[in-house]
Amino acid sequence: MQSSKFCFLIITAITMLSVTSCSSQDKSGVQKNNSKTSLKANMKTSNTAFTEGKDYSVFTRARILDKAGFSQPVEAFSLLIPKTWKFDGDIIWNGPGESCAGTNKRFKATSPDGKYSFEMFPDYTWGFNTDHQVAQFNQNTNSPYCGYGEPLDAGHYLAQVYAPQELGNPQLTDIKANEPGAKEMKQSGEKFRQELMSYGASQVMFYSSAINAKAKWNDGSEGLIICGVIIIESTIPNVYNGTYSKIYTSTATERILFKYPASASDKAAGMLSVIMSSVRTNGAWKNSVNAFWADVRQKKQIAHVGRIKMMDYLTRQIGENTIRKGKQNLNDMDANMRNWEASQQSQDRTHTNFVKAIREVENYRDETGKVELSSGYNHAWSRSDGSSFIMSDNPNFDPSSVFQDQQWKEMKKVD
Repeated sequence: MQSSKFCFLIITAITMLSVTSCSSQDKSGVQKNNSKTSLKANMKTSNTAFTEGKDYSVFTRARILDKAGFSQPVEAFSLLIPKTWKFDGDIIWNGPGESCAGTNKRFKATSPDGKYSFEMFPDYTWGFNTDHQVAQFNQNTNSPYCGYGEPLDAGHYLAQVYAPQELGNPQLTDIKANEPGAKEMKQSGEKFRQELMSYGASQVMFYSSAINAKAKWNDGSEGLIICGVIIIESTIPNVYNGTYSKIYTSTATERILFKYPASASDKAAGMLSVIMSSVRTNGAWKNSVNAFWADVRQKKQIAHVGRIKMMDYLTRQIGENTIRKGKQNLNDMDANMRNWEASQQSQDRTHTNFVKAIREVENYRDETGKVELSSGYNHAWSRSDGSSFIMSDNPNFDPSSVFQDQQWKEMKKVD
């Protein structure tokens, strides 16, 4: 009987109003300030009345570099987080021939007091095979990034695996299906499905599911959970006996946890929607990574082992050539970062669709162009640098006056 060694294919999906003054004089020659001048003067003398985190939130862009896949660090993705938060993240490479071969990501940001945290867990892939001989071979596979087991949809994966094993087994409430997120995952996987069929699978089915949920822990903290699962069902013919076997490759992606104090649930929803809708993936980096793994899959005889940065010829050739042809050379990528951030907005639809079930998003415009931010706040300001934003619900708050910084301009909502 001919059998194929199960291969784990990891799919990585891998966010101010200026008050001007004027004056007039009455007939006696005495100068009078109008209402706008008085408002601005009042704001200048009452800056301490506005509290960050209460009246407004300042967001700055955190950037994660891929330090292993290329000859020099390349920015992989970025997202907005509150400016006082500390963050840590990286791109994880498991090379061809290694367990759980693929490219993954990890990110965590935490408030100074530790009461708030946002975490993007690495994708997790597990397989199942109806061919018992192949199944026995793969049952010993176990790592932080892949394993073996029967396929599960997003709801069952959250309840049986994700929550009890990685989230501290919280009480789960308000579990809701996220149809926009599931639909986006399925659409983005169609090209990959066609590739699998070109490898000899007679039939490939693609199933996707996504959920949003709330969680409560014994320490009084609460959380918002986002999770999606993609299941690929491949039917493989056996040319020797005319039978078929099925291979299931399940990937849990968009594994997001946002923790916050129980008293801040409304505020947390707005903050999470800003963060999620602000995710920007570097298209040049993504295309390079996809091209690398497509080449590996097409040339199964390539069996490099070890760290990706030791793959001198293949990694540098594919990575640097693709970036050079597609977007910009690595040497000037930093100078052109805002360009690809703006161009990638329409391509990072998965994150936006996942957050739609929490809060809708709005299109704003500043001097750099259109920016997609959360509708969880009524006002948005930008310094037009692509990295600094202020969100507020306080109609009296004006950062250009409060901070005495005229670079803050209110962003206008656009279609």
